[in-house]
Amino acid sequence: MDKATRFFKETDIQRKWHLIDAQGKTLGRVATEIARLLRGKHKPVFTPNADLGDFVVVINAAKIKLTGKRSELKEYFHYTGYPGGATWEKFGDIMQKNPGRIFEHAVKGMLPHNKLGRQIFKKMKVYAGAEHPHAAQQPEAYSFNNSSKK
Repeated sequence: MDKATRFFKETDIQRKWHLIDAQGKTLGRVATEIARLLRGKHKPVFTPNADLGDFVVVINAAKIKLTGKRSELKEYFHYTGYPGGATWEKFGDIMQKNPGRIFEHAVKGMLPHNKLGRQIFKKMKVYAGAEHPHAAQQPEAYSFNNSSKK
C-alpha cells in the first residue's frame, strides 16, 4: 500500500470560474472565501506549492459593507520609499475612486507573499457594478455556506 503524499501538477487540474456577488456582504468574510477559492483549498487535491485554484469574478464590489464604524475610521497606508512619502487614504475615498482596490488589498494579504501568491492573485477579477466581460467562461454563481453561523 502506497502511503506517500500525492502531489498534483497544474496540468492535472480542472479550473472552474466562480461568480461572487458582493452586494450587502461583509468585506472580510467575502475576502476569505475568495482567497480560499483562488488558492484551491476547497479541493481535495490541494497542494501548497502549486497553483491549483479556480478563477473568481467579483461583481458589485461598490456595494460591500463593513461592520460598525469601520467605514468611517478605516484607513489604508502606503509608503513610496522616499522621505515624506507616507500616504493614508480613507476607506470612503477609495470606494469612490476604485472599489475594486478594497477587495484586492484584502485578498492579497491572505495569499502567500511570494511568486506563487502573485500568480494566484491574477485569477481574481473585480468589478464595481453588476456587469462583467467573462460571460464566455460561464462562471457559476457561488453561494456562501452559512452553516457556521448560529
